[in-house]
Amino acid sequence: MIVGIDLGTTHSLVACLNEDGPKLIPNSLGETLTPSVIGLDEKGKLLIGRIAQEYMVTAPDRCVAMFKRQMGTEWKWGVDQTVFTAVELSAIILKTLKGEAEEYLGEAVTEAVITVPAYFNEHQRTDTIRAGEIAGLKVTRIVNEPTAAALAYGLQEQDQERILLVYDLGGGTFDVSIVDQLDDALEIRSSAGETFLGGEDFTSTLASRVLESQGMVYEHVEMKEPERLSRLRRECEIAKRQLSSKSSFTVRVPDENGEISDNNPKFEITQEQFSKWTSHLLGRAELPLRKALGDAGLKRGDIDEVILVGGATRMPTVVSRIVEIFGKEPLRRINPDEVVALGAAVQAGLIDRHESVDDMVVTDVAPFTLGVETTRELAGDYHPGYFMPIINRNTTIPVSRAQTVETLHPNQTEVKVAIYQGENRKTDQNLFLGEFKVKNIPRGPAGQEIEIRFTYDLNGVLEVEAMVLETKDKFQHVVTRYARGMNQQQVNQAIQAMAELKTHPREESLNRYLLKRSERLYSELPLIEREHLDIILRGFEEALEIQDDELIARHRSVLQEYVDRFDFQDGEDDPQPEQSDEW
Repeated sequence: MIVGIDLGTTHSLVACLNEDGPKLIPNSLGETLTPSVIGLDEKGKLLIGRIAQEYMVTAPDRCVAMFKRQMGTEWKWGVDQTVFTAVELSAIILKTLKGEAEEYLGEAVTEAVITVPAYFNEHQRTDTIRAGEIAGLKVTRIVNEPTAAALAYGLQEQDQERILLVYDLGGGTFDVSIVDQLDDALEIRSSAGETFLGGEDFTSTLASRVLESQGMVYEHVEMKEPERLSRLRRECEIAKRQLSSKSSFTVRVPDENGEISDNNPKFEITQEQFSKWTSHLLGRAELPLRKALGDAGLKRGDIDEVILVGGATRMPTVVSRIVEIFGKEPLRRINPDEVVALGAAVQAGLIDRHESVDDMVVTDVAPFTLGVETTRELAGDYHPGYFMPIINRNTTIPVSRAQTVETLHPNQTEVKVAIYQGENRKTDQNLFLGEFKVKNIPRGPAGQEIEIRFTYDLNGVLEVEAMVLETKDKFQHVVTRYARGMNQQQVNQAIQAMAELKTHPREESLNRYLLKRSERLYSELPLIEREHLDIILRGFEEALEIQDDELIARHRSVLQEYVDRFDFQDGEDDPQPEQSDEW
């Protein structure tokens, strides 16, 4: 079976398509959202998902999150003697989702459709494919996240003719796509976005304001007091979500050790203040909006429906800005956190020729302009570094386009083809993708012709071919093999290393999650509640030591009930029953 995976900055999900439509697959904790967080405990075992998220509050130096933003770079994260790249960390999340899907479906899962932000470049897409391979998955398709969301809505609301704008503000990235829906056909007309804009930036802005109110600077606290910042970010994340339904919320400011008590300062934030403080972030989203509309040749009034995607779109300030721009309420009929994964499952069904989607047709576009470096003659001198587009952004894919270039000098027998991606006239402002040489050009006068062909597939993988027109000699370069990426030997080594990593069994993960959550809650409770929790925790730990399943289950139930009474998770409301929260 082919599954669909939303590999997110803050949360990841896996879904499948059955006769009733796309369905999310729960993890070992019964949740459909698995936090994209990884930790390494003191014994060298991996913590993944919700357990790592809990552990991160008290041990931020042993945990990592938001590594999706580092895909396509040489960034690394390490603790003790263990070092991971962003690809390897993503592979750990993918392997976890693969295991959960196999447990749920009762069969092996070897193939997947994986979603990426529409504005992911070639290196980032290639790294995503590599991460899938390391996790033991054949990546049958890379799909842009807004496209996946449009697929989910298209399946649910077929037989309509309309122009959709998908506004995708996730945890770490922002994308906008414009989609033509004609009955069962979806055509992506344009995409734009920013890979460093998301809900986490709203949380950081809020944390920065809270620290500022206490006479502290975010960057200094991040460097010198990581425990304080980690706990504060959790407080601000809860505040951000609570402010989606409340007019104000009070944040507790941790001390330098990350501890919270009744004596700590508190900071009240109103919904109006939060909107004002984060207005600059929403302002950054408007440039991609204008670019997408311009590329599609449309005005704001031409948009029939706006679809909200990503958990950050639940913020009232986002909805208000959408209404202000487009003059209409956006669509939120499908859970914004889940719609991309559901759409990925639909795409998996299309590839697998599932009968429930056999009438659907979808096209996508290249999000960036792709081309080569050229040299221009200006006032008798040669000036290199100019960008010659071959495939323009928002061209429907798959596509193959060619341009002819000429040699500059007499008897020139070799030409270097440098490949770039971007929207600027000069190559030094665009992203370098790779290069190769065209050799054995016949000697002769300047102006020998070479045809350069770019072929861009549905996964966003680029192949470049250069042909000497006189001799028909061809030279090829596949961008996915560019040296900054991983070669096959490195992939095989990573697969072997992945197999050697020690992770906790599924049942043990349930217990460890409850322990980590309880330990984090312990530091937040008043003294008398701490003592009660300590007694319950001691009983649970003794049951774990004895390894009596019945005893463990009994103590776990008591501990779970106590923790649920005093702790509310991100997205849950506080313990007062009369209050509600959309998150």
